[in-house]
This record gives sequence, structure tokens and C-alpha cells, in this order.
Amino acid sequence: MEAFAALIDALIYTRSRNEKLRLIAEYLRATPDPDRGYALAALTDGLDFKAVKSSTIRNLLKERVDPVLWSLSRDFVGDTAETASFLWPEPVGAVAQPPTVGEAVDALSGMTRANAMVELPRLLDRLDSAGRYAFFKLATGGMRVGVSSRLAKVAFAQAFDVSVDDVEEYWHALEPPYGQLFAWGADGEDPPDTANMPLFKPFMLAHPLEETVVDLADFAAEWKWDGIRVQLVHVAGETRVYSRSGDDISATFPEMVTALDFPAVLDGELLVRGNVQGGDANDLTQGGAASFNALQQRLGRKTVSKKMLAESPAFVRLYDVLSADGEDLRSLPWQQRRQRLEQLLPRLPDTHFDLSKVVEAEDFEQLAQIREGTRDDAIEGLMLKRRDSPYVAGRKTGLWYKWKRDPLLIDCVLMYAQRGSGKRSSFYSDYTFGCWDGDPDQGAELLPVGKAYSGFTDAELKKLDKIVRQNTLNRFGPVREVERTLVFEVAFDSVHSSKRHKSGLAMRFPRIHRIRWDKPVHEADRLETLRALIRD
Repeated sequence: MEAFAALIDALIYTRSRNEKLRLIAEYLRATPDPDRGYALAALTDGLDFKAVKSSTIRNLLKERVDPVLWSLSRDFVGDTAETASFLWPEPVGAVAQPPTVGEAVDALSGMTRANAMVELPRLLDRLDSAGRYAFFKLATGGMRVGVSSRLAKVAFAQAFDVSVDDVEEYWHALEPPYGQLFAWGADGEDPPDTANMPLFKPFMLAHPLEETVVDLADFAAEWKWDGIRVQLVHVAGETRVYSRSGDDISATFPEMVTALDFPAVLDGELLVRGNVQGGDANDLTQGGAASFNALQQRLGRKTVSKKMLAESPAFVRLYDVLSADGEDLRSLPWQQRRQRLEQLLPRLPDTHFDLSKVVEAEDFEQLAQIREGTRDDAIEGLMLKRRDSPYVAGRKTGLWYKWKRDPLLIDCVLMYAQRGSGKRSSFYSDYTFGCWDGDPDQGAELLPVGKAYSGFTDAELKKLDKIVRQNTLNRFGPVREVERTLVFEVAFDSVHSSKRHKSGLAMRFPRIHRIRWDKPVHEADRLETLRALIRD
């Protein structure tokens, strides 16, 4: 556990991507099985111990330290694991050797909610503060050390000089501690046999289109739909649905599992049915998709009711085909894969699949006009795909671009603030803001409409944190109510009706566009401005 704790500590204080890669690669080479496999799983959120949650840690500490001290310390530090690791009382007398990562995982896996409060202290007493911090992070998940799943896979590839694309494909066939993966990568044994398994294939991704102007003779344009990117895989009579990150979401969308019944790997956008747009010859999009807000009602559910299946049926708008009838098509140019996809479409039920249309334009300028003129809530912007591009994992420069539409903007008033996590745990960096429910000069109320924690510089964060501390009106646990003195210009993609919020509204992807230091709060926008943008 000491080496794992040292790795976590180093990753927290390292911003350099290359240095993170080096640290993880060195750990993987130097650490034996199964510790390195479990550590890799922990870094990529691949472990889940149902008996140990943040509430378990809070309850443990409140039994051992003054509850007021715990609450004040947690509020000041901003991180449960860090606070608990320092406040845990040091054991009296001799203690056993620290557990290995493998021992810790075995112990956590065997715990129940009934015995966790007894078993956890026995492990914690064997660790110092750094070890306890790493253990808490291991137990509760959510490392927050700046390591994505992709970065961990790249580190594995660099550690053992193997292809990251191969690592990505084998990864999803295996369970922690990834013994076969290390046997292949580190020891040179044969790779895992995945031929007859419905496994996730790495997605091809796009770079943002910034100053680039593309030639439409070389690039095709498609709408970028606002759902979730999915991959449907049918192998050996079994179908799986995978999310962008490779998570198996088949149980959440069972209707899609039964919809693909021949060998294929399909790439598309999962949406739910909405009001069909039709009958307008000038409509350059295609109908049938509801806003992301409708899809969101189904995300994350382990079971889906018959009512939800009937009211919000899912379908996939297809982008690409990676393989069909046992033939790997990824090396073919996009144009040929598109033709193969069109040929496959009659074999798929039109209730569950359609094809993302190509957006036709005479030139790039006309395409820009089409993009700006479209405000369908199910559309994020455009995708530009080089016609001769193969399907390659990750982001390859010059092949695919995403060209998101410009965001909507509205002026809101800062109402509440909360500490961030990780590197921001010492700052009030999560901000809730609202709009006026009527005329502020006539005593109108401010109602919350969104929350954001991005869009400002480090210097602005320090200034905002000072404002929060100096203008606190009330405290509600970790949340501070702030005097209404500051206006944010908030960018967002769309707004929807919501029964969960007092304002009746929910923003899609809100972020702070700029801080309006100059603007009086009574000039911030009203709810009616947001309501006018609803297109549910």
C-alpha cells in the first residue's frame, strides 16, 4: 500500500501529462501482481465496494473524534478522504504491517454494511496518514488525480512497449486485476482470446474545428446529434451496447440489445423519440429525436420500466460501421464504410435505427450559414469527416472535426458557492446562479437556474473565492449563501422544463462565459427569457 500511496500523492501534485505517464508506467513495472492490476483498476474507476461509501467514513470518524471538529475540518479541507486520513486517531502499541493493495481489495470485497464499521478500523490502524488517504480513495472510488481511463491505458502501453490500441481492445475483455493483460504486456505471453466475445472497440474521435476551413470536396458534413455516443456489438449470438467510455449499458437500453441480430459493430448516437419534424422541404435536419433532457431520464438506470420504454423509446442514429458479417471494415475509407452502412440499413428495424444524413452544401461558407441557422435541441453542431479517412482509434489530426454551434448566453446572479474537489478543495469554486422571477425593482425573487464550476482563470478563481468568503450570508453544511452582488454571463447549449427545480428550468452544459464585474444585479436576465428558449 505504501507504493500505491506514494503514486497517488505524486499524481495529485503533478500537472504534466508526460510525468503522470512516467509515474504510472514505473509503478506498473515495479509492482507485482495483483497489486498493480488493482491499482490500475482504481485509477480508472474499475472497482466498486458496495459496503463502503463516503457516509461510512463520516460515521466512522464521528465515533472517534468530536463531531463538531469533524464537520469544521471537513468544511475547511473540502475532501472527506483527506480530512479522515489526518483525523484518524493513531493506534496505541504495536501494529501489523500495512496491507498490500491486493489484501485491501480482498478485505473490502468481503465486507458488508453490517460488518464494515468493525472491519475497516482494523485496516486503517495499520496505515499512516498517506496510506489511509490512498485506502479511502481506493474504497470509495473517484480518485480525482487527473488520470483518465485513456491516460492509464497509454501508460500501460508505454510501460511494456505495446500498442495502446491493442490494450484498449483487450482491456474490456478482462476483469481486475487484469492478470492476462499483464501476462501479455509484461511477460510476452499470447494475447487474450477475444475473437468470440462481443467486445468494445475504441471509438474514432474528432478534434475541435477552430480556425480551420475545410474543402467540402475532401470532407463530408453530418449533424452532431446531442445524445450519447454508443457502439452496438453483435458477436456469437450476443449483443452488447457500450457507451463512449466502454461501459456496458445494455441493461439500460434493452430494446437496442434485441434490435441487432447479425454480426456487426455499429457506431452511432443513442437518442429517444420525440415529436417528428416533417413536411418542411426546407428542413435540413432529420426528425424524430427529442432533446437530451428526455434521454437523461433513462441514463444510469439499472432497470427500465415498461412505462419508460413506451414513453421514451430509444433508437440509434448510425454514423459508421466498424465490421459486418465478420469482416473488419475499419481500414476502408469513410466513403466506402458509408456505402456499406447504407447497404446494411434494410437489415435493421427502422423502429430502432436510422442513418445520420449527410449535410449538403455548395461550399464551406454555405455550410457555416446552415450551422448557424439550426437551433434544434437535439443538435450540437456539425461533424466534418475526411472522405478518405480510415476508422482509427482516438483523435488523429486532420481526419475528423467537430464544429459545435455557438452557445446561448444569459446573465445570472451568483447565489450560492461550494468548495471544489481535489486541487480546488481549498477554494469556493462551484457556483449556483439564478435569474429574476419577474421585475427585481418590484421585489421579484431570484430562483436558481444552474450550477457551474468552469470557465474562469486561476486568478479569477482566487478573486471569486475572496468574494464568497467576504459576502457570506448563511451556511448550509458545505454550501454558503452569498450576498447578491455579482453577475455571471453564463453560456449553455439549451434549456428544458424541469420539475426538480423551483424555477421549473434546467440548463444543458452551463459554464461561466465571463464575469460581469461591471453589471448591476438588477440588470440580470429574467426567467421569462429562459422560458422562451424551451423547445421540449
